[in-house]
Amino acid sequence: MTRTVLVTGGTSGIGRAIAARFAADQAEVLITGRNPDTVEAAARELGVHGAVCDATDTVQVAELAARLDEVDVLINAAGGLSQPVGDGTSLDEVLALWHANLAQNLLSAVLTTASVQDRLTRDSSVVSIGSIGAERRGGSYGAAKAALGAWNATLSAELAPAGVTCNIISAGYIAGTNFFRGGLSDERRRALVEETHNKRPGTVDDIAQTAHFLASPGARHITGQTVHVNGGAFTTR
Repeated sequence: MTRTVLVTGGTSGIGRAIAARFAADQAEVLITGRNPDTVEAAARELGVHGAVCDATDTVQVAELAARLDEVDVLINAAGGLSQPVGDGTSLDEVLALWHANLAQNLLSAVLTTASVQDRLTRDSSVVSIGSIGAERRGGSYGAAKAALGAWNATLSAELAPAGVTCNIISAGYIAGTNFFRGGLSDERRRALVEETHNKRPGTVDDIAQTAHFLASPGARHITGQTVHVNGGAFTTR
């Protein structure tokens, strides 16, 4: 049976890799993004459907949900690191930065999930992309990702009785994305790799394969969890 998979933030990086992994299974994949040109290009290249949607905009999210009859897999991959406006010292600038990071990295998942909740099936899976930044000095971005984990635990308790699994993938340093927007120095990159146990950066395929597993029959008893995929850079023991 063909599964319907919705991937927010699916035009690049982790979201795109996840969309490609499910598309390889002949799933009916719908990716979203905010830029019409990148959505169209990515959908064409991946052989999937595309929709322009800002996952922090309630009207756009509701319109997206109205296009779907059922959702077998929801991947909340929209997000990113918002930078301070100006020098970031005024109260208005501090507030704007926190609002931006909370909206992109927490509320985008909350709104999208709420919009399609009544379309989830008994074997559906919700997978949201978190970050190692939730466990360390992550500032407003890390705080938003930490809140994502707390929300996921509540969501799982609510939806698991109906057969829906809800999990977070907490990603460490992942090469091949535009997360740092060209601001990652060679020294910082070496430090991020050195703190792993396996001495390599993560790849988008590492996250895509984990997401695919969490949405598989073999993971039906895994829910309410934060799965750390970081090569040992952060451990739970």
